[in-house]
Amino acid sequence: MSKFLPKDFDATATVAMLSGRGEYPAIQAKNALQANTKLRLIGIEDEVAQELSALFTDEQKAFVKVGQLGKALKTAKHFGAKYIIFNGQIPPKRLFGGLSPDLKAFLILASLKKRNAETIFGAIANEFEKIGVSVLDARTFLDDHLAHEGMMTNGNIKSAETDYINHGIEVAKEIARLDVGQGLVVRKGTVLAVEGFDGTDKMLRRCADFDTKGKIFVKTVKPNQDYRFDVPAFGMRTLESLQIGGIDTVALEAGKTMIINKPLVIREANRLGIRIYGYPAK
Repeated sequence: MSKFLPKDFDATATVAMLSGRGEYPAIQAKNALQANTKLRLIGIEDEVAQELSALFTDEQKAFVKVGQLGKALKTAKHFGAKYIIFNGQIPPKRLFGGLSPDLKAFLILASLKKRNAETIFGAIANEFEKIGVSVLDARTFLDDHLAHEGMMTNGNIKSAETDYINHGIEVAKEIARLDVGQGLVVRKGTVLAVEGFDGTDKMLRRCADFDTKGKIFVKTVKPNQDYRFDVPAFGMRTLESLQIGGIDTVALEAGKTMIINKPLVIREANRLGIRIYGYPAK
C-alpha cells in the first residue's frame, strides 16, 4: 500500500484526512481509495479543493473552520477513525492572523511557549493521539510522487556542478537546523538567496536580480523533520518561479521531498530545460 505506513497498520480501519488547500490532497486521496482504504474527509472550510471534496459522499465528509480543533476531534471520533493524515496547506495569514480558536485550540495555543507552524501542528497532532487516533506520515500513499535519487529529467550533472550542489546541501542543512528555511540558491560556491518566512517562490523569483548563469536551487529537510505534517513540496508553481528567477538546476533530497503531480512536473521541467536531480538523503 505504502512504505510509510506503520508495520502494525490495520488495513480495515478508517483513515481520516484533515485537509487544507492545494492539489496533492486529491492525489493522495485517490491513491488511498485505489488501495481500498476506508477514507473520510475532514476539510478546512474555504480551503479544500472541489476535486478532493467530490471524492466523498456527504456522509463521508465534514468541514471545520481554521481553529475549530474541538470539532475536528469530535468529527474524527464520529467517523470512527483510527488514523488521520494531515495534508494540504493553510495560508500563514489564516494560521497566524485570521485564527478564531475554539476553547480546545485556545487552551493549546496558550500553553505554547513558541508559536510557529511546527509547534501548532505538533500540538494538534498530539491531541489526536490522545484520543486514540494515530497521525500517519504525510507521505503515506504518495510514494510515487517523491523525489528519487539521480536525474529525474533530461540532462546530467557535471562533476564541477556536483561540488557546487554539495556546497549548497551543506549550507541548506545548516539553515534548516537553525529553522530559518529549507531551501537556498547557490552559484559556484556563493549563496545567492536563502528561503525565509516569505517562502520558496518569492526567494526563487528574487534571483532574477542576479543576471548570471549557473544558479542552483537546493531543497532539504530539517534534522528532526516531523513528517506527520511537514513535507517539503515542489510543484508546477515552483517551476514557474524557477523560470522567472533564471534558475535551471534543482537538487532535491530523495525520498523526503514531494513532487506534486510528479509525471506532469517532470514533463514540464523537460520542456522548460530545467534539470531536476535527486541527491541521497542525508
